[in-house]
Amino acid sequence: MNRFDGVRVLLTGAGSGIGRATALRLVSEGASLYAVDLSCEGLAETAAAAPGPGRITTRVADVADEDAVVDTVRAAAEALGGIDVLVNVAGIHRTTPMDRLTAADLERLFRVNTVGTALFCREALPHLPDGSGVVVNVASSAASHGNPYMTAYAASKGAVLAFSLSLAAEVAHRGIRVVPVSPGSVATPLAGPHVLPPGLDTSYYARIRAPFGAARPEQIAGVIAFAASRDAACLTGAEIRADGGSHI
Repeated sequence: MNRFDGVRVLLTGAGSGIGRATALRLVSEGASLYAVDLSCEGLAETAAAAPGPGRITTRVADVADEDAVVDTVRAAAEALGGIDVLVNVAGIHRTTPMDRLTAADLERLFRVNTVGTALFCREALPHLPDGSGVVVNVASSAASHGNPYMTAYAASKGAVLAFSLSLAAEVAHRGIRVVPVSPGSVATPLAGPHVLPPGLDTSYYARIRAPFGAARPEQIAGVIAFAASRDAACLTGAEIRADGGSHI
C-alpha cells in the first residue's frame, strides 16, 4: 500500500522505538517525512534504514524547547512545502515510587511528554489543510489505567490524552482529525532501562500481563499509520488503545 503518496508528515521521536518504526512505515508507504529527534545518531540510523519509496529529511531538536519547536515546524513546512500530518511520538518514561518522586521528575515528564506535544500541535495546526489534516498523538494505556510507581508518567500521558480529545473538538470545524493512540507495554529502548527498584510489590503487573505479550514497535507503527491515513477518515476525538489486551 502507498497510502501516503504525496502526503507530507512531520514526526517527532523518530530516532528510536515506536518513532523509528513509524518513520520507516510511513516512508515505505510513500510519505515525504520530516523526522525530528534529540539524537543525531538515532536519526542517522533511521534515515539509513528508510526503505522508500518516500523520502526522509531529519532534524535534531528538543521537543521541550519552545524556540526549537517553533523553528522546527517552520523548517519542516518549508522543506516539505507544507504539512499534512503531524505525529507526536517523542516522550520519556520514568518509574518512580511515590516516596521518591520529586518536583523535578514531574516537571521533566510534563515538559517533554505534554508540553512538547502541545507546542508541536500549536505550531503545526496553521499549516494543516482544512478537510484533510491529521494529528496523531501518542499517549499511553497508563493514561486511563492504574500503573503503580508510574504516577508522574501516567499523569503526563493522561494530560496528552485529555489534550488530544479537546483539541479534536476544537479543530473539528476545520475538518482536521486528532487521534490519540495509547500503547500498552512495548519492547522499546524507552521502556527497557526502567526496571522497577527491588523490594516493591509488583503483583499488580502480574495480574494485568497482556495475553498477546509486549507489542513490537512495528505493530504500534501500523496503528499510527492507520490513524493518520485516509482509511481512518471517520475517526477523530477517540482513543485507540493498543495494549495487547492487558485490560480486557
